[in-house]
Amino acid sequence: MRILQAGDRQLIGLEPEQEILQNLVAQAGFDCELQESGRQVVLEVKPTAPSDPILLFDAGHAANLGWFSRCQFYVDGFSGAVLQTPLTIANCRDAEGRPLHRVRIALSKELPASFRVPGHEQVSEQIVYTVLYNFLVALRETGVAICGGAGVEPLAGPRSDS
Repeated sequence: MRILQAGDRQLIGLEPEQEILQNLVAQAGFDCELQESGRQVVLEVKPTAPSDPILLFDAGHAANLGWFSRCQFYVDGFSGAVLQTPLTIANCRDAEGRPLHRVRIALSKELPASFRVPGHEQVSEQIVYTVLYNFLVALRETGVAICGGAGVEPLAGPRSDS
């Protein structure tokens, strides 16, 4: 972790290690392809077993109320931002634009110096690793709720528009 200066703003520069990220993804029960750029790391993840679920569901549908009440993570359906984390999620799509049984997770490597993950005073690579692992486990076991918008599509349960 390092502190960056961008004009009059200070940023936290994270330096996540690819090997650690890949190990966390594998421990959570996913396979991944990883791409790193200057400002983010993008993980395209899919379940190790094709029949395993990705519990990304529509919070707006009444039938999903049981999942919603257990959620630890919520996604802004317009932007894909995983609320109160440095993560953004998007669907992976086939040639016709249909969502595939995999997701793309972007991990921001530059955060405002004031950025906080709930329960922690300051963000660090270790905290980001923990958040990512917990998010992946939630995608497999307890569910992640999509709130509003049409940018991110559910991969489990009924949808509000159906």
